[in-house]
Amino acid sequence: MLLAIDVGNTNTVLGLFDGAELVRHWRISTESRRTADELALLLRGLLDGSPDVSAIAVCSTVPAVLHQVREMAQLWYGDIPTVIVEPGIKTGVPVLYDNPREVGADRIVNALAAFTVYGGPAIVVDFGTTTNFDVVSAAGEFVGGVLAPGIEISVDALAARAAQLRKVELVKPRHVIGKNTVESLQSGIIHGFAGQVDRIVELITGELGGPTADGRPTVIATGGLAPLIVGESRCITVHDPWLTLSGLRLIFDRNCD
Repeated sequence: MLLAIDVGNTNTVLGLFDGAELVRHWRISTESRRTADELALLLRGLLDGSPDVSAIAVCSTVPAVLHQVREMAQLWYGDIPTVIVEPGIKTGVPVLYDNPREVGADRIVNALAAFTVYGGPAIVVDFGTTTNFDVVSAAGEFVGGVLAPGIEISVDALAARAAQLRKVELVKPRHVIGKNTVESLQSGIIHGFAGQVDRIVELITGELGGPTADGRPTVIATGGLAPLIVGESRCITVHDPWLTLSGLRLIFDRNCD
């Protein structure tokens, strides 16, 4: 069984694969102060009752947590193969960025999974701490993208800077025209971010070129906050909540065959 670990700035997503099948998954908060031993004990609790882990694949956007995950793998799982997505690991994804080292490991993992599963060209919209738009060419190249403030970051900033506004439950309101402060905020958040996605995808599509069956790239939504926007955006083709975990499995296979 392969344990895939995707460490993000806000949440860490874990998945247990039996071959190509994702059989269990978890989402926990990312805590940069957890030690390697604490991470190991947390994993043991989550994996209780599951088949034994025989391999590990990891990507991380948080260097401090990556260090502890690496140490945990060495101390607690040192007898099984571990692949950490970092320079030198085979991904099969050409990175057409001015400085490829600036690209987060999760973005490369998403590009590989998107191209493998859905083909190219494709745009991955990852709704996390930031909203990432990762662009994949018809040849499977990572050609660049767009980074925007994430939904929760924007909501937190609004609540912190506006004296009479507050954090609200992130759900679709009854109407676009809010009849109270809560509904007005919810409308601005949900419809505003859906509009942002549609406009950015429109502009990317214009620059990307390369015909597909219907003349447009596949747009794949992923990330913990994607369900808020998927039903409101006109351009999202498919919702794949476990895209990054699937990419980690693919990268493990490339490096451990």
